Amino acid sequence: MRESAAERHDRLLALVRERGTARVSELAERLGVSPVTARRDVEVLAGRGLLDRVHGQVSWPQRQGASGGRPGEGLVLGLLAPSATYYFAEVIRGAHEAAARAGARLVLRISDYRPEEDRARTEGLLAAGAEGVLVAPGWRGPEDRLAYGDWLAELPVPAVLLERRAEPGSPLDGLDRVSSDHAHGVLLALRHLLALGHATPLLVARRDSPTALAVRAGYAEALGTLGLKEPRPVIDSVPAEADPEGFERAVRALHEAVGSGLASAALVHNDVDAIEVVQRLAELGVRVPQDLALIAYDDEVAALADTPLTAVAPPKRQVGRHATELLVERLTEAPDEDAARRHLSLLPWLRVRESCGAHLTPPA
Repeated sequence: MRESAAERHDRLLALVRERGTARVSELAERLGVSPVTARRDVEVLAGRGLLDRVHGQVSWPQRQGASGGRPGEGLVLGLLAPSATYYFAEVIRGAHEAAARAGARLVLRISDYRPEEDRARTEGLLAAGAEGVLVAPGWRGPEDRLAYGDWLAELPVPAVLLERRAEPGSPLDGLDRVSSDHAHGVLLALRHLLALGHATPLLVARRDSPTALAVRAGYAEALGTLGLKEPRPVIDSVPAEADPEGFERAVRALHEAVGSGLASAALVHNDVDAIEVVQRLAELGVRVPQDLALIAYDDEVAALADTPLTAVAPPKRQVGRHATELLVERLTEAPDEDAARRHLSLLPWLRVRESCGAHLTPPA
């Protein structure tokens, strides 16, 4: 397989880090590339602040002294995310903002939800000089966590787990982590619908991500907290473009529940699915909010629907920000064997729009 530019950059950075200083011609020879390619790579990496370049030579950047500087001045932080779009775009943005405030550089790798590649990509971050890492593994379900998780606890640098929860008692459970409390977000949604006079709302949700599974678990927990019985099993949702027949089954199940009087309200994960569900229900004669009050989960594009959707909004940017601040703290404070690890859960909020038939001020 042809080596990618990112992989070649990782090898180049590892060589410079090992030697401290190297000539571009030497790097080209060791990498097996032309001098022009090596020079271009050096310019890219120097432009990102990952290398210092002077008169045909490159050197590993020296960290600035802490005196009078910001707490994380000169640090290099790594971030592994499963995607750079949709949900994780805001997480990355929050991490980048916090790193910039600390004077640190943030290096990004994307796994594209291929958990089998998480370890290699994280090693690439270390080769790029990362002194600590923020990791959101590309897990889709518990089986991925079990198969591709334990290596995280063996990293030689501080690590913070992002928007992921470890199996209690597992090696990963001893890592710092920052995540959204999706159970709280589901509870907010159900309470809002009940307050509007609806009977137990249905849940329409996927199974293909940790967030989807957390929403499902939060639904069962919320029903217990509110003293409600599940009106029927969770309706399995799938992306319409990936599985049109599966999507149609989900819509038909919801349509039947509304038509039979079983349900007048639903929570749908995620925004894109919710918008497409509303459109298909309209074709079948079910109107939102007149016939069905609906809340979406994620709040990425919910406000852009024809009928703007009330949505649960996980604090994605704050997750990235708090995780980065925690990592900088770990890297800049004096080592302390007694320092407690932290599991920080951030509470989502509810953004009320038109799809529930009520215009209320969201709770503070």
